[in-house]
Amino acid sequence: MKIEEKIKEDLKAAMKGGDKFKVEVLRGINSNIKNEIISKQKTLEDGDVVAIVKKNIKSRKDSIEQFSKGGREDLAEKEKAEVAVLEEYMPEQMGESEVESIVKKVIAGMNDTEVKNFGLVMKAVMKEAEGKADGNLVSGIVKKTLIG
Repeated sequence: MKIEEKIKEDLKAAMKGGDKFKVEVLRGINSNIKNEIISKQKTLEDGDVVAIVKKNIKSRKDSIEQFSKGGREDLAEKEKAEVAVLEEYMPEQMGESEVESIVKKVIAGMNDTEVKNFGLVMKAVMKEAEGKADGNLVSGIVKKTLIG
């Protein structure tokens, strides 16, 4: 089942079950998906939907950080709960060892492995990981591997 279909099915189930919080979160993501379909004028692949979900999660994590700094733990907790709902639609994330092996493979394929090529290595690794690896984790491993 495609991720977009799963979101719609879960939205229906949440509406029937009376879960207002989950309905609100899923309506928001469903709206973002529809907007993207309209702007691209084509149906979305799972990778596109994952990118939309990932963008929403990142936005909420930024909000969590800001609310925590501002002393608004009540709002931060709400955002954390929304992140938990959205993470159900993300592919299973790679572990550190899997990311390390991809980084080593990418670096081995490059002629020049200096720190200045950090951006090139990051781009290649993120493409290889296909959204299944956290950017911060990848960044840390690439830095550690290039610097030594």
